[in-house]
Amino acid sequence: MYIPTFDDVKAARERIEPHIHRTPVLTSSYFNGLTGAELFFKCENFQKAGAFKVRGASNAVFGLSDEMAEKGVATHSSGNHALSLSYAAGRRGIPVTVVMPRTAPDAKKAAVRGYGGTIVECEPSTSSREATFAEVVAETGAEFVHPYNDPRVIAGQATCSWELTEQAEGLDAVIAPIGGGGMVSGTCLTLSNIAPDVEIYAAEPKNADDAYRSFKAGHIIADDAPQTVADGLKVPLKDLTWHFVSSHVTDILTATEDEIVDAMKLTWERMKIVMEPSSAVPLATILKNRAVFEGKRVGVIITGGNVDLEKLPWMQN
Repeated sequence: MYIPTFDDVKAARERIEPHIHRTPVLTSSYFNGLTGAELFFKCENFQKAGAFKVRGASNAVFGLSDEMAEKGVATHSSGNHALSLSYAAGRRGIPVTVVMPRTAPDAKKAAVRGYGGTIVECEPSTSSREATFAEVVAETGAEFVHPYNDPRVIAGQATCSWELTEQAEGLDAVIAPIGGGGMVSGTCLTLSNIAPDVEIYAAEPKNADDAYRSFKAGHIIADDAPQTVADGLKVPLKDLTWHFVSSHVTDILTATEDEIVDAMKLTWERMKIVMEPSSAVPLATILKNRAVFEGKRVGVIITGGNVDLEKLPWMQN
């Protein structure tokens, strides 16, 4: 297992710069008052392809040799990595095949196709996803770019928190959502090298809390098909992301489905920005654990904004 270093992050930042946005950091006096903390929202919902995952995908795609790139790339993803890899592959002019759960949001499927990706559907479980994907790779010979358990992807995601430290100085803590752990691992990689005193928190849905349980148990516990409104956070940790999470994360905090939806709606109302449910989990956990963050300068990574506007979670009742 190759563990990426900060030199890999430096190379990634240079490689992906022409293909991504340096996303803004927004503040909210309302949320500062509500939480007692100074919050700095890193808005990856404004990123190319609508999510932070375009960083890791672009680093992987543009790091391929011409010979490897010829056969294209492939992945399995519930959405944001799928469309990010499709975006990056389109920029390089190479084919991309994506295995997606049949239950993935229609907006994300449409975006993948819009970027030129080919979708192969599977059942909404990790086992079905991986079995279907094995067939795709055997058929195409494409280069597998894992959604998160890939050193190239983690090095790309690590550029997000590097930007954040430049845009909001003197942070005491950074919090990001956790599913498979790609963003959190990248955050660990960057901050442990350039700002080792900054605490790193991960935020997870209580309905899909395998990372929380893994963190408390000291080894990976994987759920196969958890049910949560935060569709981007259903996947389990893997060996590479576990390395970073177990070594550098201060704590993992959880939020209920109602708390996630409430935080999402509140952000839409107060900050006037579109964010997806997965992105609301950090704010939901800050609101729930005020004592942990009170008086601190906290970076909050809003990971994506790819929402099916016909199926907003507060309209489902």
